[in-house]
Amino acid sequence: MIHITRRERFSSAHKLYRSDWSDEKNLETFGKCSNPNWHGHNYELFVTVKGDINPETGFLIDLRVLKQIILEEVIEKLDHRNVNLDVDFMQGKMASTEVMAVEIFNLLAPRIQAEGAILHSVKLCETENNFIEYFGK
Repeated sequence: MIHITRRERFSSAHKLYRSDWSDEKNLETFGKCSNPNWHGHNYELFVTVKGDINPETGFLIDLRVLKQIILEEVIEKLDHRNVNLDVDFMQGKMASTEVMAVEIFNLLAPRIQAEGAILHSVKLCETENNFIEYFGK
């Protein structure tokens, strides 16, 4: 079995808050990430797929196809968007990086499987110091 990772980047705004909490409780829990006027990040997304090499092509997956799947399912929906307001797959969910990573995994897994590979993990870097890795259920 071999693993291949593709990196993409996007910029998005979000805020962490619960509408059923007071501004004070949101600030206490989420700090400056609860800023009422949002805040943004330049995210890096690492998508790792695994499987066996196709003896005819020498590929696990055609990287052009993997890139297109990531662009269609993730980048086009998140880049220069407000995660809380504009992103269909995040509606009604906490806009944390943890939840985003899980939802991105769930979007990508079936498309990658249809190409004969298995989605191994999604790594979403919010800052150079903070990142989330999700390996599925």
